[in-house]
Amino acid sequence: MERLSYDILVAGGGVAGLSCAAAFATAGFSVLCVDPAPPVTSAGQEGADLRTTAFFQGSRRFLDEAGIWSRLAPHAAPLQIMRIVDAGGETPTPRVTRDFDAADISDEPFGWNLPNWLLRREMVARLAELPTVDFRPGTGFKSMITRQSEALVALTDGTQVRCRLVIGADGRNSAVRQAVQIGAKTIRYGQKAVVFAVTHDLPHNNISTEVHRSGGPFTLVPLPDHDGRPCSSVVWMEHGPEVLRLATLPTADFNAAATERSAGIYGPLTLVGQRQAWPIISQIADRMTAERTALVAEAAHVVPPIGAQGLNMSLGDMICLLDLAKAQPDQLGSARMLAQYERRRHPEVALRVRGVDALNRASIAGTPILRDLRARGLEALYALSPLRKGVMELGLGAR
Repeated sequence: MERLSYDILVAGGGVAGLSCAAAFATAGFSVLCVDPAPPVTSAGQEGADLRTTAFFQGSRRFLDEAGIWSRLAPHAAPLQIMRIVDAGGETPTPRVTRDFDAADISDEPFGWNLPNWLLRREMVARLAELPTVDFRPGTGFKSMITRQSEALVALTDGTQVRCRLVIGADGRNSAVRQAVQIGAKTIRYGQKAVVFAVTHDLPHNNISTEVHRSGGPFTLVPLPDHDGRPCSSVVWMEHGPEVLRLATLPTADFNAAATERSAGIYGPLTLVGQRQAWPIISQIADRMTAERTALVAEAAHVVPPIGAQGLNMSLGDMICLLDLAKAQPDQLGSARMLAQYERRRHPEVALRVRGVDALNRASIAGTPILRDLRARGLEALYALSPLRKGVMELGLGAR
């Protein structure tokens, strides 16, 4: 039986877990990162995550410090404007369009968009450069016993690991969270999202656009050109049965349905690659720490894909945890350090989960009265410049 010792064990080899492992290793800690499934690092591989992630400014700085951003920058599409379109009238055409321009609050774009499979590819490559990281895909977290001074972790391949801190970055059904008996509150909306990429005739001009009608937003996020044509990733949220129908439509019919739901803002949409369906929930852990254990990312919180909050909240967890670890390296994983993490992050996370939940409920609205109220609310928000700028700063995590 193999016995190993590290400063930190990161459970989870998704985008969150890989970036977490790279950041802590770059800061000088020894890290073991495990995941039961090997990372899929090509768009054409079976099981590839075809979703995209938009990184806000603070997240980009975190990735830069972790030595990852230089790898990602050549592939990133900047997001200069967040456009909200209300198309909730009798016909699916824009009736209210408002642009939230990053130039109002910053010299930089709101963020940068990248495909998830590419993120995994570049993050795995970064881990290979770091001598203090041991990345073991195909091996998962099994169980652990914690003591005041350390955690003893059993892995699925029989390996035993002694470490000072276990970081659970292993998703919404986190085995780490279950092992330390932390509960979670889950809200189900009866929604799913169909995720795909499209090309279109009109340029996106680095504008991320949410089109609201009913069932949830239809969000187009800029990607680099595909075969010389403007390209966007799309998250189309709808009621579950409708998403399952859309995901299996013949391609020509799907293109027509997507074009209509987009309110035609970029002209005809043409599907590129596969379609994937994902369940939509909100979830928050009762707490984010236990003895020698910290939860981050979807192990701690899940939100619907609105306003690019999900992974940016996750990286906010890691920024906080890493700052505490670097300030007091001798206190890594201690009760004192974890209490500080809980106080700083859990209230902030709870606020954002509630906020995104409210936005999602508003986006689902299907009756004419509720859709009209949503449109008037958008107009009122935009008309008040201090409020508009405050909301943008809050979304970026600047407040």
